[in-house]
Amino acid sequence: MEIITAVASLGALAQNTRLAAYRLLVQTGEEGLCAGDIGTRLDIPAATLSFHLKELLRTGLVTSRQDGRRIIYRANFSVMHDLIDYLSENCCGTDVSACAPATAKKKRS
Repeated sequence: MEIITAVASLGALAQNTRLAAYRLLVQTGEEGLCAGDIGTRLDIPAATLSFHLKELLRTGLVTSRQDGRRIIYRANFSVMHDLIDYLSENCCGTDVSACAPATAKKKRS
């Protein structure tokens, strides 16, 4: 991943509505959600949600597919994994366990 791509992805997630929508799509997994369901669950007006989903689509964090008259959105896990890899690329030297997420560290204790 190039720095410009990482900055764009982080910038897209650095906004309350987009971060909430992305996290919801992560929770729904491969199935994804249509825009109406996202808006209902997050209590976001359609026009506002459309604006934010376009930004997530632009950065590749979210993909969309047509399903009849609906558009289904889903988190693009490979892009998020690439971003996480980029951010932690030079992390912790050789002590990989130090880079484990906080939830994994709690489970080991």
